[in-house]
Amino acid sequence: MSDNGALLARREKLLGRNMSTFYNDPVHLVKGEGVWVWDADGRKYLDCYNNVPHVGHCHPRVVEAICRQASTLNTHTRYLHEGILDYVERLTATFDPSLDTAILTCTGSEANDIALRMAQAVTGNTGVIATDHTYHGNTAAVSQLSTRMPPVGGYGGHVRHVPAPDGYRPLGGIPGEAFTDAWAAALEEAITSLKASPFGFSALIIDPFFANEGFPDLPVGFLNKAAEIVKREGGLMIADEVQPGFGRTGTHMWGHQRAGIVPDVVTLGKPMGNGHPIGGVVANSETLNAFRKAFRYFNTFGGNPVSCAAAMAVLDVLEDEKLQENARDVGAYAVGGLAHLAGKHAIIGNVRGSGLFFGAELVLDRAEKTPAADIATRVINEMRERGVLMGKLGVKQNATKIRPPMPFTKVNADFMLSTLDDVLSGL
Repeated sequence: MSDNGALLARREKLLGRNMSTFYNDPVHLVKGEGVWVWDADGRKYLDCYNNVPHVGHCHPRVVEAICRQASTLNTHTRYLHEGILDYVERLTATFDPSLDTAILTCTGSEANDIALRMAQAVTGNTGVIATDHTYHGNTAAVSQLSTRMPPVGGYGGHVRHVPAPDGYRPLGGIPGEAFTDAWAAALEEAITSLKASPFGFSALIIDPFFANEGFPDLPVGFLNKAAEIVKREGGLMIADEVQPGFGRTGTHMWGHQRAGIVPDVVTLGKPMGNGHPIGGVVANSETLNAFRKAFRYFNTFGGNPVSCAAAMAVLDVLEDEKLQENARDVGAYAVGGLAHLAGKHAIIGNVRGSGLFFGAELVLDRAEKTPAADIATRVINEMRERGVLMGKLGVKQNATKIRPPMPFTKVNADFMLSTLDDVLSGL
């Protein structure tokens, strides 16, 4: 029998206090395969949360690629090697032709840090805009963007925040074009503020799916005006694709493609190597070379042959197993199932998502749309007790976060939906 209390005590002693864990009763995982994980007591869980093992836990083709390259050579990019070149060539082929070069890193945090410096190099300014419920990583630079965990010493003055888009409670109270215009006006106001400051305006950084903000349903072309404004005002548009990228939304390979825009810089992370630490920044050659000229940058592990082999294997599996198409089809099926549950359970106020990133917003009453954050916490913990791992997020922390590995099937969705039905019935 696993002793979670002893493990938690060891964590606190060896890793320090306030190390976050999922669930009131944390799960002690020892094995993963496909969309399933097992705990130390042999109990099996359906993983409806993890986008790190993007093509499935311990996918044999990714494991084999890592082992093969690790047994041959692993070193840094100051030596020549075809692996990084082959990978970047294949990766950039999935983007607009203007995005034709890349820098490889170890994490999404590093990638976003570089993206901000790229914008500084191109514009000569340091002012940046993000949403007021964003998360872009853990470096000193990107932690300045977060309002949920204000940086020690306060903000540097170079950051402005715009409201996190919320299609369920649209800015201005009116959905559609009025909502789009209201958000664009908030962006223009933030740019004006930065231009009146010593910092100037360098970039808008967003997740084009607004995942941490609660992946809202937005009007078609919602970001078009924002992209036009950023370009007109001389800034760069940075798209953080750590969560929506690599086909997760089902309709497109990248979240910005689904949104209908072409950013200046794209950042990548978690799913890129199926758990092997690799991230990246994709940009046009002029932007990347401006960064290279302005900053001396070298990453010992970024783009190493083993990481590139893992990342290449992920692209192979995505293509050969048609996982983007699977995300589209299974995601639509699961969202339909959630909509059916909304007809039974009044606590579900809104169902939304795309591909294998979807969920339901829980409310105390549909008319007032009163957030049910505490109940959302209870739901995800009771789902865990019944063998389904999922999370919650959003501005109000009341939206279920269902983001399984890409081989997730309709049978898996049925199990998740029936379990959720039972949990909601028990409330």
